[in-house]
Amino acid sequence: MAGVMAGTVIGILPGLGGIACVAILLPFIYTLDVHTAMVLLVGSLAVVHTSDTITSVLIGTPGSAAAAATVLDGHPLAKQGQAARALSAAFLSSLIGGLIGAVFLTLSLPIARPLVLLFGSPELLMLCVLGLSFAGFLTGGAPLKGGLAACLGLLLGSVGAAPADAVYRYTFDQLYLMDGIPLAGVALGVFGIAEIIDLLAKGGQIAERIGLGSGWLQGVKDVIQHWGIVVRGALIGVWAGILPGIGATAGSWMAYGHVVAMARDRERFGKGDIRGVIGPESANNSVEAGDFIPTLLFNVPGGAPSAILLGALYFYGIQPGPRMVQENLDLIFTIIWSFAFANTIGAALCLFLSPALARLTWIPFDRLAPAIVVTIFFGAFQSSENFGDLYAMLGLGLLGWFMKQLGWPRAPFLVGFVLTKPTEQYLWLSISRYGMEWLLRPGVIVQGLLLLGSIVWIYRSKSKGKEVPDEDSSEGSVRLGKTPSILFTLVVLLVVIGALYESRTFPYLGAIFPMAATIPAILMAVGQIVLDLRATPALPGIETRKKAMAAFGYFVSLVLFFSLIWLAGFGVATALFTFGFLYGWVKMSWPYALLYAGTMVAVALSMSWLLSLHWPAGVLLG
Repeated sequence: MAGVMAGTVIGILPGLGGIACVAILLPFIYTLDVHTAMVLLVGSLAVVHTSDTITSVLIGTPGSAAAAATVLDGHPLAKQGQAARALSAAFLSSLIGGLIGAVFLTLSLPIARPLVLLFGSPELLMLCVLGLSFAGFLTGGAPLKGGLAACLGLLLGSVGAAPADAVYRYTFDQLYLMDGIPLAGVALGVFGIAEIIDLLAKGGQIAERIGLGSGWLQGVKDVIQHWGIVVRGALIGVWAGILPGIGATAGSWMAYGHVVAMARDRERFGKGDIRGVIGPESANNSVEAGDFIPTLLFNVPGGAPSAILLGALYFYGIQPGPRMVQENLDLIFTIIWSFAFANTIGAALCLFLSPALARLTWIPFDRLAPAIVVTIFFGAFQSSENFGDLYAMLGLGLLGWFMKQLGWPRAPFLVGFVLTKPTEQYLWLSISRYGMEWLLRPGVIVQGLLLLGSIVWIYRSKSKGKEVPDEDSSEGSVRLGKTPSILFTLVVLLVVIGALYESRTFPYLGAIFPMAATIPAILMAVGQIVLDLRATPALPGIETRKKAMAAFGYFVSLVLFFSLIWLAGFGVATALFTFGFLYGWVKMSWPYALLYAGTMVAVALSMSWLLSLHWPAGVLLG
């Protein structure tokens, strides 16, 4: 229930979505057993694509990228006074799609299990390479940026002790970096902090007040009438989930395109056709179930949320793939049933609480931001209870914001970071067991041909003007202009060259993986700079520059919050930051701002007591 409620609320907030939801909850699993932790994370992920429909229908702004297709017909229906009809049809479609996905996940076990047990380290290594390549190159119109982001994630994951040799890499004599950077800090920074800064910079309330109208029962009848669309959309979603790197966004658009292509009266779509809501909504939940198939059985995350789930399993010492199929089959069924139950509960909650949940969209985001910021900072500290976690989160938050503004997909960065450990282990095992002959194994050759064919298909699709939608489709354009884009890529190139130069001092087994990540990155960075130089110059508008300045101001406020934590401790800093932000920036009256601040301190204190978590202690007040 905690996961379902968190996923429901976060799904409503535009821009956050499943990645941010799982990232925010990730730090709170460290005191839980593995089954309870998976129930919490899967429960939240299962309902995000159900509740994100509320903002898509009511205001025409998708709660997550996967709900973008629902906007095309859902919002026109709301303008016609049929929001209730669109919402009920969407909730029921999501429920059925999720359950179909759970059934397929269950049926895949007896089929995939014998195949998984036949895989050796070379085949598992190629699966990791496939996952990295799909996540990197299946990123809309920016395959080089996606590949570079994946390599940067691999490089960041290489920080700390090498698994194959006695050497510490890229630690710069910092004790904190010797254990590597925790996954929670990376995910919360690149997605959580970056999204909050971007949403605050946009300003304004989330939505105008649009009535729900009537037609709840009519939406249910529509789903029953168009049951074939529901089934086909769910199957499309499962297939999109099985293919690593495709994600819920592509699955939703594929289902929407299928519905339009099969219809005889195509001119009705985009003007308020209920079929345009049912199709993508039945797909986006089943995608998450399909994602679990490559994640749990082959150790290859189907998308960024699955990558975080993979990292959580690593924390408990569980290795997805053959070992998990043999030793932790009960945990796989725990995840399946959690997904099915959470889908049912989430759809029922959204259906009955829609009037109340819709009111959340009337609240200006800057009033919600302090609560989210405090939760993120509190959660990030739990990874290792070191202030280095907060440093890393803020730095990666700024990096994530720049990546979003410059059209760099962030999901490949996270997938690369999570896959660093298994990829390096399988590479080391393959070389030590087979030398270079592992490249000649039939399974490796087949997967290599599959990878090559996928890259050719991507570039052919691009040459025909068909872009492959990605999990973070809001990051397809360069908002800050041509020059900042070139400078950012140049900085990335210098960092990668520096990492390659540093790797020459590592022993062979410790150096081979950083070299494998940096050499392709250098080639892709040079290629991207050439493309940027040849691109048509596009100067950012006045509004873009204003938003960039506002984003910088909000980032400074987060740095100030961190400084207060370091000096006075988490409790005092939370009270001062929340009150100052609301009273000074949002212009909330001081009694309400004071009450809000006191409530945040009380909630943080309750969370630390219930979950046995610790507050960051300040150097002055302790």
